[in-house]
Amino acid sequence: MAVKKQKSFKVNYLIILFTGLFLLVGGILTFLLIIKNIYGNYELNQILPSKENLRFLSYDKENKAAILYSKYSENMLQPAGSTWLKDNIDVWERYLKNSIKMPYDIIEDSTIEKGLHMKYKVLILPGAKSISDKEIVEIKRFIENGGSVFVTGGIATYSDEGKWRGWNFFTEVFGMNFTREIRSEETYKVHTLRGNLPLTGGIPTGYSLRIATWDRPIYAEVLEPRTTQASFWYDFRHEAGLVMEEIKKSAGIAYGTYGKGRFVWFGFEINSVIGPQEDNIYFEKLLQNSMSWLTYSPTAYIKDWPAPYDAAAIVVPTFAEEEWNINNITGILNNQRINATYFVAPERARRDSVYLASLKKYNSIGEIIDVGYITSANDTINKLKSKDDQYNALKDGNYNLYKTNKIKPNAIMPLFGYYDENTLQAMSNEGIEFLVTDSLTDRSVPRFQMRNGKQMMIVTKTARDDYDIIRKKKLTNPEFQRYTYEEDVDRLIFEGGLMVLKLHTDAQMRPENIGVVNDILQYMRNKKMWITDLDQLRTWWKKKEGVEVRQENRSARRIAVQVNNPADKTSEKFIVHINLNKRVKNVVISSDIINTKIPKFELLNNDQTIYLYIDNMEPKETRSLIIDFDNIGNK
Repeated sequence: MAVKKQKSFKVNYLIILFTGLFLLVGGILTFLLIIKNIYGNYELNQILPSKENLRFLSYDKENKAAILYSKYSENMLQPAGSTWLKDNIDVWERYLKNSIKMPYDIIEDSTIEKGLHMKYKVLILPGAKSISDKEIVEIKRFIENGGSVFVTGGIATYSDEGKWRGWNFFTEVFGMNFTREIRSEETYKVHTLRGNLPLTGGIPTGYSLRIATWDRPIYAEVLEPRTTQASFWYDFRHEAGLVMEEIKKSAGIAYGTYGKGRFVWFGFEINSVIGPQEDNIYFEKLLQNSMSWLTYSPTAYIKDWPAPYDAAAIVVPTFAEEEWNINNITGILNNQRINATYFVAPERARRDSVYLASLKKYNSIGEIIDVGYITSANDTINKLKSKDDQYNALKDGNYNLYKTNKIKPNAIMPLFGYYDENTLQAMSNEGIEFLVTDSLTDRSVPRFQMRNGKQMMIVTKTARDDYDIIRKKKLTNPEFQRYTYEEDVDRLIFEGGLMVLKLHTDAQMRPENIGVVNDILQYMRNKKMWITDLDQLRTWWKKKEGVEVRQENRSARRIAVQVNNPADKTSEKFIVHINLNKRVKNVVISSDIINTKIPKFELLNNDQTIYLYIDNMEPKETRSLIIDFDNIGNK
């Protein structure tokens, strides 16, 4: 039987080669697509396996700080053996570990003198008053070549031998001029933060930190446009002088650029912040934002005011003597289409009923209530009326206003300016929605308080009223009055807060003074200040406070932003403010979730800030947005 010869199988190496190449190319393309989907735009040379590209792919994990423990500075401390510097370093370590979560090393003066600090992203120089000439050269070289420094106090004002060197390094590198030190006998000093800046995003505008003066904090004045003032020591309520001039000479925090690098300067040590727990919470946020600025990382928050405004104002006319002068203000406000809340004491309601009747059709009415007084601004405990007395005062006031004028007030103003917890409880009981107060608070923007399930908005006095200007300062000349109001307008715009323009019938509303009001309102409009009323202010602030924003670095060319409306109501027309903290171009916004509404946007502020204009967000809606861009420079 013949055996059939089996055909041998021939291997086609060419097909295998092309198949392998096809799979290889497909794998590479898939890898590139995955990289693009995760990290955004890139260039081919950025994904090759090099040390620099590993830094690119782990953009937010490669930043490392160095904290200088300056023995030169420790040696000049008095008394000998003082632990001041060590205590300061310990506080820095705690913040970096727990709040900022940034890796760090403790380094010595010799590390900088030998140039071994160049590998770090951020150089932290706490309390480094005494450093060597070699350190100065190396620190300047570090910043000029793109490094970032975080400095506190009077940096480099003494040599390594403890001899006075002066402020030349401070002025040259930070673009500021030393003004003065704060005297330690003042115990503590109020320090006011400007709003809506890369360093202060997410912190209430005008927030006042209390800073202990044992470290002799520093006033400084910004001299160059490369440096931005982020705070001030000047207190307009208690200190004399020309307001804006004094503010600009009293910077306590500033940030900016030098060469290719960046800096943040605090005029005080970070362990000198005292006050309630809330101060520490916001101070941690301030430090986190500062580190984001220094490491070119983004921050995001909801802008305080509607576009294009950076500050706001409300007008609160108040009935006093010469009540007929109320007609002088109503004409001006009606001509400028401004709504206001008019405040009147219930016992005056019958006498002023004719004027109130004409007002209540178009404007809201608030009542002035006597809830007691205090002897000084610091003596606020157990000095106001009792709980029952405040309840009865508010209840009786409401009854009298309704009985005489059929008015149900929605706002109160304490007669002597102050309030306490009993006041808030009484408001909740009577359904009062607004409190306009002279009490010194820790911010220059409104604040909501909840009592018994009811929400109330507290608006504090943020500017000098006409009694301050005309009676206390005795400024009867309209030109001087106008200038004083303009100072406060300029301050609130600089600060980014809410101006409360409080006027009385027997002062600014008198015929010889009323023209100033019209001029000031026009001045506000020319300065792009949003002039609104309590109802509109509450609507906007609830919307602004209710929306949540989070951001995350994906790469050097991509960030992810999540905007969430957790409320049960639609939020309309607000702005998400994103500080990229670096210059970019070719911005593209998309989403990795189908049917996500992409908002309109604008690139502003020297190509470092993106405004997202959100028309509306439905209740419980969340938008996940991807923002891609090309960097200008090598960051």
